[in-house]
Amino acid sequence: MTSPASAPAAPTPADASATRPALRFITCGSVDDGKSTLIGRLLLDSRAVLQDHLAGVTRSGQTDLALLTDGLQAEREQGITIDVAWRYFATEARKFIIGDAPGHEQYTRNMVTAASQADAAVVLIDATKIDWQAPLPALLPQTRRHALLAHLLRVPSIVFAINKLDAVAQPAAAFAHIRDALQAFAQEAGIQPAAIVPISALMGWNVAAPNPDEPGWCGYQGPALLPLLEKLPVTPSESALPLAFPVQWVEKNASSSDTRQGRRIFWGRVAAGQARAGEAVQLLPSGHTARIAQVLDHTRQPQSGINAGHSAGLVLDRELDLSRGDWITAAAQPASGSQAGEAGEFDEFDTPAAQPAWPVTRELQAPLCWLDDEPLTPGRVYWALHGHRWLKAKARRVLHRLDIHTLQPQNADRLEANAIGRVELALQEAIPAAPFATSRALGALILVDAATHRTAAAALAG
Repeated sequence: MTSPASAPAAPTPADASATRPALRFITCGSVDDGKSTLIGRLLLDSRAVLQDHLAGVTRSGQTDLALLTDGLQAEREQGITIDVAWRYFATEARKFIIGDAPGHEQYTRNMVTAASQADAAVVLIDATKIDWQAPLPALLPQTRRHALLAHLLRVPSIVFAINKLDAVAQPAAAFAHIRDALQAFAQEAGIQPAAIVPISALMGWNVAAPNPDEPGWCGYQGPALLPLLEKLPVTPSESALPLAFPVQWVEKNASSSDTRQGRRIFWGRVAAGQARAGEAVQLLPSGHTARIAQVLDHTRQPQSGINAGHSAGLVLDRELDLSRGDWITAAAQPASGSQAGEAGEFDEFDTPAAQPAWPVTRELQAPLCWLDDEPLTPGRVYWALHGHRWLKAKARRVLHRLDIHTLQPQNADRLEANAIGRVELALQEAIPAAPFATSRALGALILVDAATHRTAAAALAG
């Protein structure tokens, strides 16, 4: 029997914070819904604000929490959020990376950028802007748009936070009616919200802790927002997928005299799978095959393998031509027994070809969010960025546009700014474009206007 003295010590809260992966989440929603104020409250209540910083945003004894994140001069002058402001803080249970996304339609591209790398999204709803007395009040268009974009970008957890309930006459009734409207919208859009929480970012109620003066405020019995965020999962790792490694930089090691391997190091971040020494790989777009002779970490130390999400340097077993934008992927898999048939049934002329780990394509039907003021029109050619490769892409046709009010696809021959739709693209070269639901790195494309060089769209494969 194990004595208490020899039993392992239970992990302390500090140990949990150090071992649990950091949660990257964003706040989004319509204009002036209280996103910056909410982040300021989280920073303040988690003691992540220095006294001199706090003094700098205090006027006449009142602290303007929004100024803790609005750092640009134009943001402070206009009282709006323009760019995404990233902040870092930690509690005893977890570390956080939080992004304050702008609410204006004009800056939707910034929200998309932030959501594309988020583990969770907190969508704020301003109760004072909604006819909360109606049984199913209408939601603001930008609230619906941001929620749809977060869902389209496969953000794993979406939390609806109904803000400014301290400023309405009947907070419990307002919360109940707005919650019902959000649930109806989420069900129709195919969104499964992690929670719907009533909060007052200004007063701090249900942000880090419940309302101290009224337990069960608004009839809500669930956890406050911060304890809820402490338990949300991060984006699942893509390490279980086949290797996909986009080459970002090529370094020539001219001083090496080892002829058993190539003399160049291919640097980048492992997008999927695991880069392992000795693994057979296929190079794209050339199709050549090789083996990984050596795997280096970011400090140039040899490793047996490096998982997805981490930077690495790969040395191949022979000299092959690879440039920035090319891919090093897992080798094609031989045809299975069911494909090749029993021994003797096929000869070398009709044996099925090996199946590539990441098939390449030159045609995509991609859902996208159009971000440019110049509408998307079929027939136009844009620059597309996939991984680190630039190539030309022609918009063949608009398949449909999504009506954010009815959530129904509509026939369309163009997409206006901030529209969400589905487009058929023809690519100049074949790329390993996997469905975005499978891999964020291989399934994401950016379209850029070839004339103005403005970012035109965020497109998703699959």
